[in-house]
Amino acid sequence: MQTPDISYISLFLCSLLLIIPFVVSMILKLGLVKETVTSVLRMAAQLVLIGIFLKYLFHINNPFLNIGWLVIMVIVATFSIIRKVKVDIKVFLVPTLFSLIAATFFIVLYFNTFVIRLSDVTDARFLIVVGGMLLGNSLRGDIIGIDNFYKAIQRNEQRRLYALASGATLFESLMPYFRESLLAALQPTIATMATMGIVFLPGMMTGQILGGVSPVLAIKYQIAIMIAIYTATTITVHLTITLTMKTCFDAYGMLKARIFQR
Repeated sequence: MQTPDISYISLFLCSLLLIIPFVVSMILKLGLVKETVTSVLRMAAQLVLIGIFLKYLFHINNPFLNIGWLVIMVIVATFSIIRKVKVDIKVFLVPTLFSLIAATFFIVLYFNTFVIRLSDVTDARFLIVVGGMLLGNSLRGDIIGIDNFYKAIQRNEQRRLYALASGATLFESLMPYFRESLLAALQPTIATMATMGIVFLPGMMTGQILGGVSPVLAIKYQIAIMIAIYTATTITVHLTITLTMKTCFDAYGMLKARIFQR
């Protein structure tokens, strides 16, 4: 069965559903109407522009261009993480960028080489799409993990300093917060995997089935991509926190106040 097209009129009818959250926002005075409209318009404009760009990118399919675009995606994701966590860009830029590049490129190249066995592992259709999915989920995990780690240390600084005074090394005093942050960053993905298929059908699988792919093949892809996302998130969060530990504390083990944006 051919996937039905969505006309512009149908898309407009779909947008009328926004009236419901708008009414809720106005009744409860949430102040989300303007922000929602802005976000929806930005989403539409960005998706149209990226759709046009990807059409030509897939057609040209140049390895250097494909890798270059993925690097640009990583850079944008890095700045987004730093902005959301509200930390000093000078301290966090290089560790976060390195972590995202290492995790994204390692996982996507492994995925393309050994899982779907492409003859060209830099094929734009897979490098950009799979890389984008990995980045989107790593970004969420990084924001949760980094924010949880440094904010928890800031809240419990006296308790941690007591551990240092009792003979603990800097790493030992940070380990409880490190564990909690990794758990916080990874739990959403774990919960998603645990309920997938029963509570909800994931977007990638749904899109493939609507596009005409057999449900069995769509399931295989979904399982593979979720494992890849979970691994990439683990690598990214672990690396980012580990690398920033070296620069965020002074010689006495005190958390530097300047790492947070004023």
